[in-house]
Amino acid sequence: MKFTVTIYRDEDGVYIAECPSVPGCVSQGMTEAEAESNISDAIRECLAVRAERGMPLTVVTRELEVTV
Repeated sequence: MKFTVTIYRDEDGVYIAECPSVPGCVSQGMTEAEAESNISDAIRECLAVRAERGMPLTVVTRELEVTV
């Protein structure tokens, strides 16, 4: 499966990775590469737990254009 993830650097310099389509799926790393690797592991674990509990694996995500 392919997932979109977001990676950003927080105020402490740690890279935070999130997977918007898997609720609660967040990880971190000291580098972008480490955060990306860690979020891959987190996605697998989150999906396993959601499946075990009979929850939907993902939620719908959409891209919207907003005028600012």
